[in-house]
Amino acid sequence: MLPVLALAGCMVGPNFTTPSTKTQPQYSAGAGVQANAAANALWWQNFNDPILDRLIQLGYQNNLSLQVAGLRVLQARAQLAAAVGELYPQQQAITGGYEYERQSRASPSNIGGSETYLNVAQLGLTASWEIDFWGKYRRAVQANDDNFLGSIQAYDAALVSLTSSIAQNYISIRTLQAQIAVANANIKAQSESLRIATVQYNAGQTSQLDVSQAQTQLGITQASLPPLQAQLDAQQDALAVLLGTTPDTVAPLIAGGAGIPQAPATVAVGIPKDLLRQRPDVLQAELAAAAQSAELGVAKAQLYPALSLSGSFGYESSNAPGASLGNLFQWSSRAVTLGPSLQIPIFNYGQLTNQVRAQDAVFEQSIITYQNTVLQAQQEVQDAINNLLQAQNTVTALTGANTSAVQSTKLAMIRYVDGQSDYTTVLSAEQAQLQVQNSLAEAQGNVPLSLVALYSALGGGWQIAQNNDVVPANIEADMRARTNWGGLLAAAAHAAPTNHSAQVKQTYVPTW
Repeated sequence: MLPVLALAGCMVGPNFTTPSTKTQPQYSAGAGVQANAAANALWWQNFNDPILDRLIQLGYQNNLSLQVAGLRVLQARAQLAAAVGELYPQQQAITGGYEYERQSRASPSNIGGSETYLNVAQLGLTASWEIDFWGKYRRAVQANDDNFLGSIQAYDAALVSLTSSIAQNYISIRTLQAQIAVANANIKAQSESLRIATVQYNAGQTSQLDVSQAQTQLGITQASLPPLQAQLDAQQDALAVLLGTTPDTVAPLIAGGAGIPQAPATVAVGIPKDLLRQRPDVLQAELAAAAQSAELGVAKAQLYPALSLSGSFGYESSNAPGASLGNLFQWSSRAVTLGPSLQIPIFNYGQLTNQVRAQDAVFEQSIITYQNTVLQAQQEVQDAINNLLQAQNTVTALTGANTSAVQSTKLAMIRYVDGQSDYTTVLSAEQAQLQVQNSLAEAQGNVPLSLVALYSALGGGWQIAQNNDVVPANIEADMRARTNWGGLLAAAAHAAPTNHSAQVKQTYVPTW
């Protein structure tokens, strides 16, 4: 009866409800951006790039930061199990002891007597249980449960960040490779221009100035290669960290490929309210607010009387006259104490009330943080949509400009060879062509980069985990060998309950 009373008592403090948020009806979009439900679970497959698919799978399997996020789930689950244990007798112990005692002749109880030697043996069980009448411990369980569920969302958020980071890094690598190819192609063309200028000079048709100008432009273009290569190397090194490997293993992984990944023609983004269900960081912020609400209940419960039951049962015997150590386990040697105790806070000098006020302020902060997270999520999606549309417009404009620039360079060289213009015209055309082609390569990379940012802002990518555990099997094996984790290393223990029965079991039944 008492356990039922303890678990069914009232709970002080607020019962959490999801705070209201501001969401716009729909996103401001353009051609190719649809308001259909976002299909962004395994969004990287939309690029039809097998190398990108492989890289993201490797990152999911080996990224160390993701593994740390998974271990935080295990930590939160163990903390929840510890909190559940507080619902039951908080202190229990088997006690036992053996004492040898010699009483002094000068002691008040033995004056005039003889020396007394006494052996005492005892064995028993003690327990103390604070009844959770005001919900202090149940609120603590709620807080830890919300923290556990929040850790799962944090793991999913880490997956969203990891998949987008790998894709963005890979696209940046392909973009830099394209820019290097542009530079090499222009170096080849400018080398031919230098040859022609040299031939024209040797034939006495032009001055040394033309040769010098051609050499200068070629040198400038050649000088653009080392910085691009340095950026490429840095991107590959960063990709190695994301994949949980060393830099020397990256080059074989990205060898080949079809250049900059091509973005699909259309993308579905849904509506802003979808973010409240799709984005792990939004769900995590909501659960953090729920945990702080429960912590406020814990703080308020400290203001109310605490009712505890304490008791002990055991056996005690000695070799005193009329007794024998051999009688330790006889029923007549039993020793029993049992009784309730009540503790009422009276003069706490404002400590408890101010702790409640402080926790209430923390709770209000968590509400505002959640609301702000929702606003930031909408901003990120809208910014990504805008960037995607503008990147597409930029590619369209530069594609036309590139066609004109190539044609201008050819015509300028023809006119130079025919003696109809000086080399300055060729030089200007080559400079414009290099600039346009380099900008076009960068813009072509910005389109998929913007799309990746959009998929990330929509909260896609965590679905790669499917039903896999949050911690790799080899790490679980190491932890199992080091510590007795009981059943908490099972994959089912690291997932949110799927029904009411599982929720009750997780938050009320002790985990040994």
